[in-house]
Amino acid sequence: MRVLMVEDAEDLAEGVTAHLARSGIACDLAPDIESARDCRAVQAYDAVILDINLPDGSGLSLLREMRLAGDPAPVLMLTALTSVDDRVAALDQGADDYLGKPFDQRELEARLRALVRRQMERKDERIVLGCLAFSPSDRSARLDGRLLELTRREAALLDMLIRHQDRYLSKTRLYDSLYGFDDADVGENAIELYIARLRKKIAGSDVSISTQRGVGYRLHLNG
Repeated sequence: MRVLMVEDAEDLAEGVTAHLARSGIACDLAPDIESARDCRAVQAYDAVILDINLPDGSGLSLLREMRLAGDPAPVLMLTALTSVDDRVAALDQGADDYLGKPFDQRELEARLRALVRRQMERKDERIVLGCLAFSPSDRSARLDGRLLELTRREAALLDMLIRHQDRYLSKTRLYDSLYGFDDADVGENAIELYIARLRKKIAGSDVSISTQRGVGYRLHLNG
């Protein structure tokens, strides 16, 4: 999962980014609306965390731009403004959820995951493919009931593959879902390493990861 956080409070933004990174969520930071526009011009996001009070205007203006452009990415409004009128205004203009400051970072992460699950139209607590079961809430996976030991990158990669099961995902798309702009020193070939590790961990089961050269990778049932 890759998200964009539009927040001018540097300490808060960096704290959220660090927390999400530990959970395998890549998070790009934009301190203002113009920077957010630049990020969105070159990258599609699974969700956006958007502050209302920004140095160059209201986050609601960016929200309106997104919705008018047909961008369906879930938006979580994050602000110190807690009046009912503020919440209603944000929700009426297309926000999907609202979290007031101060907040617990665990709640922020849980709300993000819930928004993305709804966006993906995956309302079940677990996503199942054959003998493989994945729980998005805690990024855990079981194979024939046995808990798989996954690193956060492996879990994030499996999350993408199982959400798009039976569909090929390009190496670039997988890379973009795992790494942010600050990880520019990590090349796309890192995806091959994590794919190889996942293949070993699901070997001998009824699910496999196939490769189609020039197209990408696909998680599917055997046969």
